[in-house]
Amino acid sequence: MVVCGDDALAHRLAAELRSVYGEQITLVVPLSETTRPPVVGRARAASVALRDRVNAAVARANGTANGAPVAAEPPRGERVLEVAELTEAVFAEAGVERAAALALVYDDDETNIRAALTARRLNPRIRLVLRLYNRRLGQHIEELLDQAAALATGEEGGTGTGFDASTTVLSDADTAAPALAATALAGTSKVVQTDGLLLRAVERPPPGPGQVADPGLATLALLSATSSDPAGADGSEGMGEQGPRLLPDAAAVASATGRGTVVLEQVSYAGPQLPGGRGGGVVPAFSSLFSRRLRWSLAGMVACVIALAIALWVVTKVHPVTAFYLTLLDLFAIDDPAIGAPLGRQILQLLSGLVGLLLMPVLLAAVLEALGTFRTASGLRKPPRGLGGHVVLLGLGKIGTRVLTRLRELHIPVVCVEADPEARGLAVARRLRVPVILGDVTQEGVLESAKIHRAHALLAVTSSDTTNLEAVLYARSVRPDLRVVLRLYDDDFATAVYRTLRAAHPHALTRSRSVSHLAAPAFAGAMMGRQILGAIPVERRVLLFAAMTVGGHPQLEGKTIAEAFRAGSWRVLALDTATRDASEDVRRSGLVWDLPDTYVLRDSDRVVLAATRRGLAELLGRRPRDRAGT
Repeated sequence: MVVCGDDALAHRLAAELRSVYGEQITLVVPLSETTRPPVVGRARAASVALRDRVNAAVARANGTANGAPVAAEPPRGERVLEVAELTEAVFAEAGVERAAALALVYDDDETNIRAALTARRLNPRIRLVLRLYNRRLGQHIEELLDQAAALATGEEGGTGTGFDASTTVLSDADTAAPALAATALAGTSKVVQTDGLLLRAVERPPPGPGQVADPGLATLALLSATSSDPAGADGSEGMGEQGPRLLPDAAAVASATGRGTVVLEQVSYAGPQLPGGRGGGVVPAFSSLFSRRLRWSLAGMVACVIALAIALWVVTKVHPVTAFYLTLLDLFAIDDPAIGAPLGRQILQLLSGLVGLLLMPVLLAAVLEALGTFRTASGLRKPPRGLGGHVVLLGLGKIGTRVLTRLRELHIPVVCVEADPEARGLAVARRLRVPVILGDVTQEGVLESAKIHRAHALLAVTSSDTTNLEAVLYARSVRPDLRVVLRLYDDDFATAVYRTLRAAHPHALTRSRSVSHLAAPAFAGAMMGRQILGAIPVERRVLLFAAMTVGGHPQLEGKTIAEAFRAGSWRVLALDTATRDASEDVRRSGLVWDLPDTYVLRDSDRVVLAATRRGLAELLGRRPRDRAGT
C-alpha cells in the first residue's frame, strides 16, 4: 500500500497500516522541509524526525542523483520515498501500478485530486482514499474516479485482483470534529455521525457503594483505574489491567470496581441534515430586528390606540371602524379640530394627539434599529451581555470550522476567537450568527472579551500547540475549574501537558486530542475496503464503528449475536435492514439495535459493529500472523 502526504496524518496512517494490519507500506513524503514555508508549533514534528532518520540512512548509503526519488528502508518494513512533487515517475517508483490501495492525504485538495487522476489512469483497479476538505467536490470526485475505473476495467468496481477499485473521500476535519466537540461538553455524549447515523456514547462515573452500574444499550469500555488520579496517565496503550478496557464482557464489567464506564446511551436514526443556511443567513428573523424593550414599547402604543378607538366608539356611538379611523387621524394630527363637539370627543382628541407625539420617537427608534440590524447582519456579531455557560472556540481553520458546525447542530452557544481576518471559518460563523472576537488569543483582554470567566468550556484547536497551551494556561488562571480541550500534534507533548494540568487542577476536566490520531483509523479502514462510520476516543485509545457484510467473515457468519461477540476485539451493535429483501422476516428499513442474543447472522446481513483497531484488523484477516508464508 502507498501513502502520500506532507503532515502528521501520513505518518500516523502508515504506522496504523503497518502495525495494526501488517501491511507493506511505501510512504511518499516531500523532499525537504527547507523549501516549505515555516510551520508554527509542532504540527510536523513526527514528519521531521522520521525524515531526519531517513536522510541519515540515505547519506550513509550515498543516496541517488539530484532530483530523483530517494528510497530508504527504515525499520519495521516501511519504505520511504522523498520526492519534490508527485509525478508519474514517482508513482512508478512507489509501485502504484502493483499496489492494492493508495492514500493521498496532502493538506491541499488540488494536489490530492491531481494525483488521484494520475493514479487512476496508471492503475484502474487500485483502491483510492483521498483527503478532501470540500465535501461537495469530494462527492463528484468519487463518482468521476469510480466511473473511470469501471470503464477502464469493464467491470463495476473490478475485483480481479481481490481489491475493489473504489474511491473513498474522507476529511480528517469531519472525522475528528464530533469527538472534539463532544469532549468539550459536560454530560454530553461523544458523537459519531455519518450518513444520517448518529451514535452517542457517554462517560459515567464509578457506581457508589451498593449501586449497580447502568450498562445502557451496551458497555463500550471500562475507563482506566487511574482515571480518578490527577497524575494518572490518560489511558495510553500498554498499561495492562490498569488501562482502559475496550468492549469488555459482562463478567469484566461486573468485577470492575472503582472504574468509570463508557456506555452507548442513545442511538437514533437521523434524517438528512438541514441546509446550511437554514436558521441563519443575511436576512435576520423579524424578532431580531428590534430589541426587546422596543418591541414592548411598540406593543404599548398599539394598546393605547386600540383603547382610544374603543373609548371614541363608546362616547360618540359611531361605527367601530369609523371610530378607529378617526382615532388614527387624530393620532397623526391630520383631522380638523373637534370644535363644537361634545366634551368627551374633545378630550379623546387631545389624548390621541398626545399619544401621537409619543409614537413618533418610538417609530424613529424602530426604523434606526432595523437599519442597524440589517447593516450588521453581514458582519461579525459580538458576545451579548450576560452570556454564560457557552463554549469558547479558539481557531476557525479547517478543524475549528467543522467543530463550530457540530456545536451549533447540538444547539450549544459558542463564542469564537480568531486571529486571521481572512480565516475560512468566518463566513460560517457569520452565516450561523455566532459571535466572533478577532484578535490574538495570547494578547491580554481577548479571552476576557469572549466571556471566558463565565464560559463552560474552552476548546483550543488552532494550528499552533504553543498558542493552544498558552491560552489554556491563561484561562485556567482565570477559571481554575474550567473544562479545557487541547488540540496537540505531538503525542509525548500531549501526554506531558495532560498529566501536568491534571495534577495542577485535579477538579477540572482536561483532555488533549490529536486530529491525526482520531482520523488515521478511519483512513486505514477505508484503505482496507471497509466503511468506517467514525471513531470515539476512550482516553488515549480509539474505538471504531464500522459497517460490513457478514459474508466472508467466519468469525461472524452463522453465529448468534452472543457467539459473535469477542471481548476486547469487536461487538455487533445493529443490523442494517435498509437493503434487505421485502420477503425477509425483518421488514423495517434502517437500523435495528435491539437484536436478541439468539439472532443468527447470515452471509447477506450487513451489520454495524464496534471494534478495536486490532480487532477490526483480525476481522479483515490482515493480521501479520495470518499472512505468514505469503
